[in-house]
Amino acid sequence: MFDDRSPIYLQIADGIKNDVLSGALKEDEQVMSTNQYAAFYRINPATAAKGFAQLVDEGVLYKKRGIGMFVSPDARDKLRAARRERFFTEVVDPMLAEAKRVGIGVDEIVRHLGGAR
Repeated sequence: MFDDRSPIYLQIADGIKNDVLSGALKEDEQVMSTNQYAAFYRINPATAAKGFAQLVDEGVLYKKRGIGMFVSPDARDKLRAARRERFFTEVVDPMLAEAKRVGIGVDEIVRHLGGAR
């Protein structure tokens, strides 16, 4: 599950975000505890806790004292909005800039995308 490209705690946070986005984790659903997560993936519990803390700070998860961590009710909408913004900034805008440099118009891009369905 983990690779060397980024810190494990970030990979943990990204994995949970992807599960929320895909619907594998629903709003108000309880997630594994940091200790369960650490045992399951054989990582340091402090590393898992750091990933979970980031998700709490971002509003993706919330804590119920003495019970555990849960997916925030608006987490999927927040994540989808952020991911869409990032998609346009990191993927579409550079693609359009490159298309302009090589003389490809928006109409041609749209035609190409229409054929890719």
